[in-house]
Amino acid sequence: MVKRFISVYLLILAVSTTVVGCSQFDLNSLLEHRIGDATKLENEQTTPSETGKDSNANSGNGQAHEEEVDDEWVLEAKFFNEVEISDGLSVILNPENILSLVNKEHTLPSVYSPADLTIPEVEFSFGKQDVPKSYLREEAALALEKMFASANNEGIKLFAVSGYRSYETQEALYNAQIKKTGDTEVANQTVAVPGESEHQTGLAMDVSSKSVNLQLIEEFGETKEGKWVEQNAHKFGFILRFPKGKEDITGYQYEPWHFRYVGEEIASQIYNNNLTLEEFFGKVKKL
Repeated sequence: MVKRFISVYLLILAVSTTVVGCSQFDLNSLLEHRIGDATKLENEQTTPSETGKDSNANSGNGQAHEEEVDDEWVLEAKFFNEVEISDGLSVILNPENILSLVNKEHTLPSVYSPADLTIPEVEFSFGKQDVPKSYLREEAALALEKMFASANNEGIKLFAVSGYRSYETQEALYNAQIKKTGDTEVANQTVAVPGESEHQTGLAMDVSSKSVNLQLIEEFGETKEGKWVEQNAHKFGFILRFPKGKEDITGYQYEPWHFRYVGEEIASQIYNNNLTLEEFFGKVKKL
């Protein structure tokens, strides 16, 4: 475009030297007029493509924004584990969090015991007794009562078997399992290391039925009671914590009897997307 201007200028300059009566004012006016026409033409040619580029860029940014922000997969920061490393362990500092991720990678403090434990009004496999395993945190206990009542209305009779478990009780169970199996690795697949058990949170309850003699065995998952609770627990805020086929993710064998309370919204999200709690936290973003 600069070359074009120079050419015009030289042409006018040449003409001015041969045309009699052409003043400097006339020459400048003609030059400004030619440059103005050229600039106008340039603007007319470039504006549409530049506008198109801006439009595409804005459209792309909008799409990217929509992809980045998905309310279904964002979660308040308070629901994520806050941890510190102590003696090589990732210790949870906010264990009262209803969504605490307790597993082989994140452990509870040995001194932690929920402050709001209560006994839910449900049937227990061992009858009505005031013992630690009868307890759950208040919110989870109320949800369990609703779930058992709903099951009963549909002809499904469930029994609570084991709820809250202290660090010390878990330690005794773990040591007994090692003694029984003679193999620490085998014991780790069936009984949680002290501090790594969800039962200590007061948010987990093992359930069973008379169809399997109130035992905690895999066959429970094939009973009508086991199928009902697996398919309906999320409606009351519970998830099947150790599902079949996800052993390599949870670190534990399939346990159709172990249900963990996380609240109705999150439980439904996990159930509908066929996730474990580990997979949920791997997918969700901190708000």
